[in-house]
Amino acid sequence: MTESVWFMLKALFLGFVEGFTEFIPVSSTAHLLLIGDWIDFSSGNDKVFEVVIQFGSILAVMWIFRARLWQLIGGTLRGERSEVLFARNLLIAFLPAAVIGALTIKYIKAMFHNPAIFVVTLVVGGIIMLWVERKPQYAKHTADAPLPANTDDSVASLNARSRTLEEITWRQALVVGFAQCLAMVPGTSRSGATIISGMIAGIQRKTATEFSFFLAMPTMLAATVYDLYRNAGALNETQSIAIVVGFAAAFVSALIVVRAVLRFVSRRTYRPFAWYRIGLGMVVALWLLNR
Repeated sequence: MTESVWFMLKALFLGFVEGFTEFIPVSSTAHLLLIGDWIDFSSGNDKVFEVVIQFGSILAVMWIFRARLWQLIGGTLRGERSEVLFARNLLIAFLPAAVIGALTIKYIKAMFHNPAIFVVTLVVGGIIMLWVERKPQYAKHTADAPLPANTDDSVASLNARSRTLEEITWRQALVVGFAQCLAMVPGTSRSGATIISGMIAGIQRKTATEFSFFLAMPTMLAATVYDLYRNAGALNETQSIAIVVGFAAAFVSALIVVRAVLRFVSRRTYRPFAWYRIGLGMVVALWLLNR
């Protein structure tokens, strides 16, 4: 097996890792960077691969929720109050990450090369999740009715509940937006930060999850376009093909898992993910000590 083929197989594997971890609060970026290091996958100093393939997962969600997206776009253009409020909240939540991300991108990318940061962010994030789940004042915002027993299509389930998104206030959206900025630090988890912050701000779990999914669309699109604009000229042919392979794998795997993720977070707490984060953080700490 040639070196280039082996490199592409690693890119394919990491693409599947991205798709399976993007929508659960365990940090897909940490998994990509750590596993990439463990399997000796070198994507270059700018880590364009790790950023761009994440949009493959987001594109899968956009495809699954395409009917709801067209409803949002059409309703906003027609001036429908519920859709205008939804679009307003997405814009408010998107702006902090867009501005702060553009100003701090060099410092953020530098953190990608320091696995010790993952130990802190994974463990602290897990502890915060456990704390939120134990607080009774947040429980009243997270006790959601289970999905209908005959519901196999999570898209229909989401669309039926989408009216609750208009109840999010601009202040709550802003809280989620600034929490998304924290997720720029590798190991924090974008989905975890936005969902948990939404719960703390008083948004029901299922609504916070829905809002997080939709917020990921403009956020990751902007990150992908910006990163490619800055670094496209530095990519060689092998790296470019690897990005395409990883992007496709992330898209396919996300299509498979996203409905299961939606069902899980609608019915269960985040405690299993919290303990997983803490355990993974300890594993990374031991690995660093013995490296």
